Amino acid sequence: MSLLRSLRVFLVARTGSHPAGSLLRQSPQPRHTFHAGPRLSASASSKELLMKLRRKTGYSFVNCKKALETCGGDLKQAEIWLHKEAQKEGWSKAAKLQGRKTKEGLIGLLQEGNTTVLVEVNCETDFVSRNLKFQLLVQQVALGTMMHCQTLKDQPSTYSKVQWLTPVNLALWEAEAGGSLEGFLNSSELSGLPAGPDREGSLKDQLALAIGKLGENMILKRAAWVKVPSGFYVGSYVHGAMQSPSLHKLVLGKYGALVICETSEQKTNLEDVGRRLGQHVVGMAPLTVGSLDDEPGGEAETKMLSQPYLLDPSITLGQYVQPQGVSVVDFVRFECGEGEEAAETE
Repeated sequence: MSLLRSLRVFLVARTGSHPAGSLLRQSPQPRHTFHAGPRLSASASSKELLMKLRRKTGYSFVNCKKALETCGGDLKQAEIWLHKEAQKEGWSKAAKLQGRKTKEGLIGLLQEGNTTVLVEVNCETDFVSRNLKFQLLVQQVALGTMMHCQTLKDQPSTYSKVQWLTPVNLALWEAEAGGSLEGFLNSSELSGLPAGPDREGSLKDQLALAIGKLGENMILKRAAWVKVPSGFYVGSYVHGAMQSPSLHKLVLGKYGALVICETSEQKTNLEDVGRRLGQHVVGMAPLTVGSLDDEPGGEAETKMLSQPYLLDPSITLGQYVQPQGVSVVDFVRFECGEGEEAAETE
């Protein structure tokens, strides 16, 4: 008790005449603080820039923050920096993954006016093929092929076929008066096409970016494109078709077919007839068109017109086509991964 009384006397002596209890009621002395207004404003601005860059590019917050710091807060330069870094990472991953099997992937179909393109892009797993980033790559390849076609003559008047697009046969075709063309692009030719007006570099650069993001080996396998004049029609079909509002009219699937038809008059049912012909090509896998005079059976089983019609096997495809007022000129059939499977079998 004497200890408690001594402590109270000591406290009173230190604080003047105030009782010890009044110490608890005293207002705290004001603290000196830094004025935080400008710093908070700058922080809010940085966060806004970070969010904007993140939404625009899709890269992680960490990378976006590093890009803004590296480029002194310049949004445009930060975006360029990010793409360059992603490109480096993509090429590095592509080199490491090269040689791994790419049996999965997608076929992409795109039609605009009198031009139709069919492309194949491969990856390692079906899981990645269902990823929107992979599907956007297929879209970019289809758009790049479409842009390439549209740089050719706009109003063709005849039809001709080129097995592989080379400077020589392209020059021969362009020497003709307004010819239409069915062309094929192999992997190397397809990879070298420009990526488009809103993308820098080539389609090969876009492929490297996708490999960097998704971490699987991928290849731009091939493309076919058809540009037809008046009096011709391109029927099309994609098996297991998938469409998305974000994919610019692109139709995706595992099998695809284009059927080039000649018609003397514009018919209202051409789209339906073209789709049915495409279904037949996908399902029956003919090797040539053949002739209406071919007899069914034997070697004719690989000829399109003499094959049993897929949707009605009691008649041949030729017997279905004849009353429709169209004649089949040519066709293209893509099956996803078919080349890989053949190579693996060998």
